[in-house]
Amino acid sequence: MNETITNKLALLPDKPGCYLMKDRQGTIIYVGKAKVLKNRVRSYFTGSHDSKTQRLVGEICDFEYIVTSSNIEALILELTLIKKHDPKYNVLLKDDKTYPYIKITNERHPRLLITRKVKKDGAKYFGPYPNAGAATETKKLLDRLYPLRKCRKMPDSVCLYYHIGQCLAPCVYEVSEETNQTMVNEITKFLKNGHSDIKEQLRERMEKAAEDLDFERAKELRDTIAQMEKVMEKQKMAFADKTDRDVFGFSYDKGWMCVQVFFIRQGRLIERDVSIFPFYQEASEELLTFIARFYLEKNHIKPKEIFVAESVDKQLLEELLETRVTQPKRGQKKALLDLAEENAALALKEKFSLIERDEQRTVKAVERLGEAIGINAPYRIEAFDNSNIQGVDPVSAMVVFVNGVPQRKEYRKYKIKTVEGPDDYGSMREVVRRRYVRLLKEKRPLPDLIVIDGGAGQIAAAKEVIEDELGQAIPVCGLAKDDKHRTSQLLMGSPPVVVPLQRDSHEFYLLQRIQDEVHRFAITFHRQTRAKSFLQSALDDIPGVGEKRRKALLKTFGSVKKIKEASIEDLSKHVPTKLAETIHHTLNKNKPNA
Repeated sequence: MNETITNKLALLPDKPGCYLMKDRQGTIIYVGKAKVLKNRVRSYFTGSHDSKTQRLVGEICDFEYIVTSSNIEALILELTLIKKHDPKYNVLLKDDKTYPYIKITNERHPRLLITRKVKKDGAKYFGPYPNAGAATETKKLLDRLYPLRKCRKMPDSVCLYYHIGQCLAPCVYEVSEETNQTMVNEITKFLKNGHSDIKEQLRERMEKAAEDLDFERAKELRDTIAQMEKVMEKQKMAFADKTDRDVFGFSYDKGWMCVQVFFIRQGRLIERDVSIFPFYQEASEELLTFIARFYLEKNHIKPKEIFVAESVDKQLLEELLETRVTQPKRGQKKALLDLAEENAALALKEKFSLIERDEQRTVKAVERLGEAIGINAPYRIEAFDNSNIQGVDPVSAMVVFVNGVPQRKEYRKYKIKTVEGPDDYGSMREVVRRRYVRLLKEKRPLPDLIVIDGGAGQIAAAKEVIEDELGQAIPVCGLAKDDKHRTSQLLMGSPPVVVPLQRDSHEFYLLQRIQDEVHRFAITFHRQTRAKSFLQSALDDIPGVGEKRRKALLKTFGSVKKIKEASIEDLSKHVPTKLAETIHHTLNKNKPNA
């Protein structure tokens, strides 16, 4: 802790307000609020913290604070400062977290739309739908049931929607205001949980169509009912009072918080939203900030009632949002809040498990691999593999793994230029030389470990270039395979010796992934090169067959083999007769006589 921070901590007041943490460049990296500034800000620099908070504190070189007259003013100021400075350690509700609504426009001929912006334009909005797919499916269903206008601007003639029965074509035909209003009322009723009555009406129409032997219409109505049941599936939690509510359940552990929002619309649980993020202040205060930003920054429509836990400052939240806040203590409402909190706890536990598992497979595996080999943790690994068939079209490939994770944008392919025939060692020397001469020339970082798909000979070839020619001390190891072409042994040293690794260890699995990936990449490149080479030798060397004609022949016959099997008469249908004879004789000149 530097002298500037020490002096400022002694001057902190016993009042509510906001604090702004800064790094060495003076950039604001975190904004927080506090009921008592002195206690809250001092807590960052005393006692023990989790690793996440330690990273934040480690970057703090200075701080500022702003005193407010009340806790609610501090909350409002915090929101303003976060929006202004966009600090990297604060929770960010990004743009892709806005939710879609279904909208009925306020026009003479209304339209049904999906929008993410709620405006005061006289239109009717229904939602939100945190699952965009649910909003889209609901709109598709309503489009089939109610033929409102589809076009943004009135066209001069009827469009496809009119022909498929999804528009009454007000651009050409007269559609009364009464007809439009009836459809709007039906859609409103549907979206306000009145779909049961509409489904019954559709069922009656389906049965009548079947009695009239109009089976095609009956099937169409049956499919519509099935889609309706799928879209408007009955929810497990329902309230008889039909009140719109948002339920905020939260859980926190190890410096992370999960907030689950249950959206209750017309008394039914329609969707939920899950947010998991790191936090740095008191959990209840962090939740207050989250809820405030949820409505005030992202413009979500506030419901008639919000459920929160007893630990949250109800009065402050009601004053800020100007809506009713309830802290259920028993019954169905408390059960719903408990369910949201249980889901939050489970989601957080799952995240920790995934993080731990991912670290075991990646970073931890890299570190243990370094220990087994006797080097520093090889956080950057580059692996090479050669591919050819008896020296024909030799190629090589390189893959990169950083922290145990493949970096596909850094993969490289190499066509062998200086080696003739099946010389695997020469090919390895060439590609290793080309790779690291370039990195050294461009002053780019070198790998911590080079992995060669091969045994002692390939390892020696790579070390010859790395150590003798380039004078670098990069560890080189090799991966040998068993008779079933599976990763078998890790070889290291001069001469190479087997490094003992448990076959069920994460570091062994990491090596398997690296070897499989570089082999796949090399084989794919070799096949592409070989196919291109075959096409060039088979067709491009024939006088009169250019790129355009070659593509046309392949498109017509499907392959070079089919072209070879075609008769001169068949070929003459697509190219001149003399050229057809040339192609036929060239492709079949080595074919033995029957």
